[in-house]
Amino acid sequence: MYNLDFAQAQRDFTVFQQQHADNPIGPVSEAADLLFSEFQRLGVLETQFYENDSAFAARNKLTADPTVRDRFNAALAQSDKLARARLATNSNDHDALFALTLASGLRADYLALIEKRNMASLRYAKQASQLGNQLLALHPDCYDAHLASGVSRYLTGSLAAPLRWLVRLGGANPDKLGGIAELQLTAERGELLAPFARILLAIAYVRDKNKDRALVELQKLQKQFPANPLFSIEIARLEKPQ
Repeated sequence: MYNLDFAQAQRDFTVFQQQHADNPIGPVSEAADLLFSEFQRLGVLETQFYENDSAFAARNKLTADPTVRDRFNAALAQSDKLARARLATNSNDHDALFALTLASGLRADYLALIEKRNMASLRYAKQASQLGNQLLALHPDCYDAHLASGVSRYLTGSLAAPLRWLVRLGGANPDKLGGIAELQLTAERGELLAPFARILLAIAYVRDKNKDRALVELQKLQKQFPANPLFSIEIARLEKPQ
C-alpha cells in the first residue's frame, strides 16, 4: 500500500481475511487501502495540500466515488463487529482495540479530507486517541497506537487559542509538540504505521517551514518505498530553489 500498489494490497488483505475470518485487522486494513486509493485518485496525498492553514481551509469538498465509499463503510462496519465480538470475550484483546483505533482514525481522515467536515473529523480523531490510549495501557509496547494520540494532540494543538480552549473543555489534549513527539515514537518504533507516521511528520515539518527535517523523513520513505513516486516528487519540490 505504501508503494501505491493498492490492487496488490487489496489482494493481500483478502487472503488475510480468508485465513483469519474472525480478526478485525483484515477488514480495517481493507478500508485503509480503499481510502488511500481514493486519496491517490483525488490528489490528497500531495503534501502541498497541507502546506499552510489558509490553503487547507480553502480546499474544496472532493467528489468521492460512491462505490468506494460504500465499500469503505462496509469494511469498517465489519471490522467494528468483529472487534466488539472479540472484546466481549476478552476485554484486553490487542487486535480488537487496535482495529477500533484504526477505524476511528480512518473515519476522521475521510470526513476531513474528502467531505471537508472538520469538526466531525476531530470527534473521531479524539475517539481514536482515547482508544489508542486504552490499548497502550494494556499493551505499552504497541507503538503504532501512539499515532492516534499524536495526530489528535497535533491537530488540536494547531488550532487558534479560542478553539484550543473549546476542545480542551470537550476533553481533548491540545499539545502540538507532544503530538510531534508521539508521531516520532511511532516512526522509530512502530510496525504497520511507522511509514505513515513519517509521512505525517514530513507534512508537519513542511507546515512549520522546517524543510531540512521534512527532507530527512521523505528521504527515508523514498529509500524504503522506491516504487512510490510521490516521495521523489516532494523531495524535488522542497529542494528546488525558491
